[in-house]
Amino acid sequence: MSRPVPNPGILDIAPYTPGKTPVAEPGRKVFKLSANETPFGPSPKAIEAFRHVADHLEDYPEGTSRVLREAIGRHYGLDPNRIICGAGSDEILNLLAHTYLSHGDEAISTTHGFLVYPIATMAVGAKNVVATEKNLTCDVDAILNAVTPKTKLVWLANPNNPTGTYIPFDEVKRLRAGLPSHVLLVLDAAYCDYVSRNDYEMGIELVATTENTVVTHTFSKIHGLAALRVGWMFGPEHIIDAVNRIRGPFNVSTPAMYAAVAAIEDTAHQAMSKQFTETWRNWLTEEITKLGLKVTPGVANFVLIHFPQEGKTSDAADAYLTKRGLVLRALKNYGLHHQLRMTIGTEEANRLVVEALRDFMAGK
Repeated sequence: MSRPVPNPGILDIAPYTPGKTPVAEPGRKVFKLSANETPFGPSPKAIEAFRHVADHLEDYPEGTSRVLREAIGRHYGLDPNRIICGAGSDEILNLLAHTYLSHGDEAISTTHGFLVYPIATMAVGAKNVVATEKNLTCDVDAILNAVTPKTKLVWLANPNNPTGTYIPFDEVKRLRAGLPSHVLLVLDAAYCDYVSRNDYEMGIELVATTENTVVTHTFSKIHGLAALRVGWMFGPEHIIDAVNRIRGPFNVSTPAMYAAVAAIEDTAHQAMSKQFTETWRNWLTEEITKLGLKVTPGVANFVLIHFPQEGKTSDAADAYLTKRGLVLRALKNYGLHHQLRMTIGTEEANRLVVEALRDFMAGK
């Protein structure tokens, strides 16, 4: 019996696997630390803006997200006409793949890069080429060495998820300078708001001065609007024009748009979250290292914890922590078989994880 057949390569794609969602049990408090969600939630002003439009859900959204693009433009000093908004930055990444990749083309991502990159690449029939990393960090030379005449796009998360590492802006500029002019460099800056390093920039300057670079960002992390799915991209006019031609006309809902506007304008909420994250990232790194476990130095809102390959393994730790209501992220689908990623949570959650890991390592 005949039936529809997917396009070639679709069934070769491994579906994206999100972090575990804990199942509450009677008498046990559960902390979800597997999805890099902010422990503070969104700005109260964003919640108020969301509720304010609830009486008009029968109306279609304004099709270009103009109000949000203007707010982003004010915040970063950008031309709103060079901004495009989407249902999370994931949608924009997929739109870029559909716009600039086709069968026979190649796109480059790094060994432990965000899993959406190979999915978006392979979904349009292009080949995902993996550039090796050094110390779980992007290696610019490896990317440049992976370029072939078929290369059309390079994906770069900076900082990277799930490793938490980053490369300095000088290295990003060296990458851009070494790529052929027809290759699009996509800088995914989802976690940029948490970085406090003097040598880091999200990439706006490079986008403003080249014709072949874009930067994407999201409202899901520091702004706490993950449920609303809001993201954006800043790029050259010709790229914005091309992507807008295939973008859905109402891809950002009105409640999401106004909540995002209020969120980006509440700089005090962002500053509080950033400071808290930095303080507890440093504390967690120090305390977990004291237990004899390695933590990859990171700059985002999570830490990457390494476990032995035998004995006190990541699988054993994951099961132990889960029983104590602490849900971290296993990373086998990222090729990290002996690590767990922990989102920086509330003070209570952070202290409980360290306490649980101390008991785990002690065999209690």
